[in-house]
Amino acid sequence: MSRTIRAIIGASLVLVITFCAISIIQSISKTWKIDITDQKLYTLSDGTRSILAKLHQPIKVKLYYAKTAALKGPDTIRYFNNYYQFVKALLEEYAAAAKGMVDLQVIDPRPFSEEEAQALRYGLRRFSITEEENFFFGLVVQTQFGVERSIPFFSPDRQNFVEYDISYLIDNAITRQKTRIGILSSLAVMGDDISGYMAQMMRMQGQQPRSAWTFVEQLRKKYQVTRIPADTDEIKDIDILLVIHPKDLAEETLFAIDQFVLKGGRTIVCVDPHCFADQPGRMAMQMGVMPSQSSNLNKLLRTWGLEMPAKVFAGDKTLALTASMNPTRRPEKIIGFLNLTRQCFKTENVITAELNQVRVLFAGVLREVEDSDEGKKGAGIERTPLLMTTNEGNSWQVMGPDELMFLDPSRLMSKFVKGTEPVSMGYLVTGRFSSSFPEGIEVDVESSEEESSDEAQDPNEEKQTTKRITGLTEATEDCVVAVFSDVDFISDLVAYQSSFFGKLVIGDNGALMLNTIEDLSGSSDLISIRSRGNFRRPFDVVDAIERQAEEETAEEVANINAQITVFQSVLNSIVTSAKESKEEIGSSILQKKKELELKIRQAQRQLNDIKLKRRERTEHLGNMLRNFNMLTAPAVILVIAIILGIRRGVRKRHYISHASDA
Repeated sequence: MSRTIRAIIGASLVLVITFCAISIIQSISKTWKIDITDQKLYTLSDGTRSILAKLHQPIKVKLYYAKTAALKGPDTIRYFNNYYQFVKALLEEYAAAAKGMVDLQVIDPRPFSEEEAQALRYGLRRFSITEEENFFFGLVVQTQFGVERSIPFFSPDRQNFVEYDISYLIDNAITRQKTRIGILSSLAVMGDDISGYMAQMMRMQGQQPRSAWTFVEQLRKKYQVTRIPADTDEIKDIDILLVIHPKDLAEETLFAIDQFVLKGGRTIVCVDPHCFADQPGRMAMQMGVMPSQSSNLNKLLRTWGLEMPAKVFAGDKTLALTASMNPTRRPEKIIGFLNLTRQCFKTENVITAELNQVRVLFAGVLREVEDSDEGKKGAGIERTPLLMTTNEGNSWQVMGPDELMFLDPSRLMSKFVKGTEPVSMGYLVTGRFSSSFPEGIEVDVESSEEESSDEAQDPNEEKQTTKRITGLTEATEDCVVAVFSDVDFISDLVAYQSSFFGKLVIGDNGALMLNTIEDLSGSSDLISIRSRGNFRRPFDVVDAIERQAEEETAEEVANINAQITVFQSVLNSIVTSAKESKEEIGSSILQKKKELELKIRQAQRQLNDIKLKRRERTEHLGNMLRNFNMLTAPAVILVIAIILGIRRGVRKRHYISHASDA
């Protein structure tokens, strides 16, 4: 056999062995997988495994993705290819963990096919790409009992919570009873409950009916949600009560909430010292009447061992976000607009253990108090803080609501003093509560004719008398209440952002409330799922550099701003005095005015120079990191090449020396 034939046979055998090895490795890799992502995005949580362990009958999971159509679509559609690969890989983990109880089917619905007709029948959303091609990206879960649940479309806003959505779909398919949630609020969080005729009349008058908050719309997809009137005197037929921004509630309503809690009803309370979502109506603004935008429930909170002081807010310079509350001004750091990170959450509690970031807008401060009048109140109650600032956080206060209605970020920042311990903005309270109304309440009722006095009365005057209503004075079982000192964190203003695909989720604000609802409803399997994967990595190093640069220049910036303020006030006083005296402005006054304006421009130039140096320092850091990332791989290859070259040279010299000796 010639050398050429032997080389061809050897190369063929190497190719065969290589392809066989690749096939074997691919088969083995389906069971041998390692998740090397930072947040374990492809690892199922314990909650998901617990839900899959409850499966006693096989279920079908159908993933519809128009892969062929996506290749023909625009960039906005092609973006979903990577998203699809992530969802598919996650579903394969479901099928592997379910041990044969999950039948996963990946379907590419082609035009005019039976698969496309099924996708439409299941209610999956369709996006037209061409005259024939339609784009689908949804999920359907089917049980052997005919129950069908679907995710119509995997929207990008839910990418962080895709495992929760899938697990909830499976859990909802195998369990039939929905949790009943009642919402009691002074805001129109559930939208305007009006008829079609009234809505049409409002549109004719140039007004639009208010739609429900996005958070409430999400609740309606998962729970049975009902409205509780703000003047109710009895709360029943619900499992969880949401009290959102309770303003000036009547004593009867407070008593109804108190009795609901004592009877074992789970309750979530959101109060706010200044709610930006509670905007005054157009009529009130035209009349110059500015109603209060604050709410509190201290009558009940003190019984639970908590209190929220009025006009007091939580602040933290390390968490403050940069924003512009006025379009005419540059973005500035707002001490009341905080971005809470993982260090701000109670990691030992299932509600907040897996959260990554939550934004709050001028949240109040919750303080633990003990009731001095009655020893039983507050005794034996466990209070667990859920949301906190860092150790550098502190409380700060305003004199009146005008300071927040006409925001001046620099002025508010000057009110803040760095603290030494965290400030709490959320609590979970458990224990045997006592009633906030141990002696009941008195209500006005119409008196009967027998109870009317013999004295002559005006026939037009209503006959009323008071009646005392009593209830439970102490709980017979453990009570659970979650309290948050902010309302805006679940509003569309803070928690969501409008986009082409609808409302996009910002951070874990909605996840925080959903976690709380799930925990209070007793379904703890879903808690560890919801916000495991945050696909946006924080720039901790850059943020630290920016904070350090701001601290180093803070004093200099404050001095320059003070100089500008003094110059501006002197200039205004000169102009005002000249106008009031109605005298001609002389050359000396004009010269002084020009000098002041020149000083103001010079001070502003110095301020811009400081900000420019701060920005250049941050950009220099970015350039260093980029160059480091670009040069790391070539440097490693160069080092390996040098080591191999040196090793080869040493071996060559060693071989030559031995050969000469021989």
